[in-house]
Amino acid sequence: MATISSSLPTNNNSIFSVSSRPQFLFPSSLSSLPFISTATAIQFHNHSLINKFHLRRRFNSVTKLPTTIAMTTTEWVQQDLPPPLTSTSPPPSLFDGTTRLYISYKCPYAQRVWITRNTKGLQDKIQLVPIDLQDRPSWYKDKLYPPNKVPSLEHNNEVRGESLDLIKYIDTHFEGPSLFPNGSPDKEFAEEILSYTDTFYKTVVSSFKGDVNEAGTAFDYLENVLSKYDLGPFFLGEFSLVDIAYAPFVERFQPFLMDVKNYDITLGRPKLAAWIEGINNIEGYRITRSDPKELVESYKKRFQANP
Repeated sequence: MATISSSLPTNNNSIFSVSSRPQFLFPSSLSSLPFISTATAIQFHNHSLINKFHLRRRFNSVTKLPTTIAMTTTEWVQQDLPPPLTSTSPPPSLFDGTTRLYISYKCPYAQRVWITRNTKGLQDKIQLVPIDLQDRPSWYKDKLYPPNKVPSLEHNNEVRGESLDLIKYIDTHFEGPSLFPNGSPDKEFAEEILSYTDTFYKTVVSSFKGDVNEAGTAFDYLENVLSKYDLGPFFLGEFSLVDIAYAPFVERFQPFLMDVKNYDITLGRPKLAAWIEGINNIEGYRITRSDPKELVESYKKRFQANP
């Protein structure tokens, strides 16, 4: 996988289908689209008027993925991902100085850290190690990470967990574009939005078997906080860890609620609609996406929802 040196997209990969051996899927017809200069890497600066206009101009210059391609193109070029390790897989050479990110391709919490790794251009610095959560290798719990969950990060002979902690750790301990503001009040606002992630998840999930309108309060919250900055479509104007924290869950909730409840989360929420379009133009996120149909079926099975 090519190193990403910008937090804005450098090509136009599309979604992949998750299977026992996950693969990236992206249309071959997109191969001729222009690349974005590595000079477009986003850094958080003081938000002067000049910086706002400059960053807005750079954001608007990004080539956008046509909305019809992701769902209608049938000609795909496939790129293999490492197969998940199972109970029969031997462990890697643990604590040998290699930095490893242990994930599941289907886990939204692990996806957060995967996106952060990609967006900071750390594919050559942090090795991706997928784990089969249905058939986990015993060494993962016994020798590496006793909580036996993903994600976890093996770095400097230590292992850390918890997705929100890990995305901040990677952002501050590795090279690449900064994805979180350093000063107030932006940092305080960012922490406030991050603190809502659990409430957001629980509120939406609770609506699966009840009144779908209950989920509206959670999506209304996103719409409101997205209105604070006019620099770009993202929570802080610029793409950040806050966007990364929410993206995997919105990716799952949007198709599921539409399929099962006929509920469009973007209806009457133009800021949220623009945000979804914006994150789908971020390569570091887009290449981690799963097939929406598989996500819907997975959620139907998990939550036993009926149309």
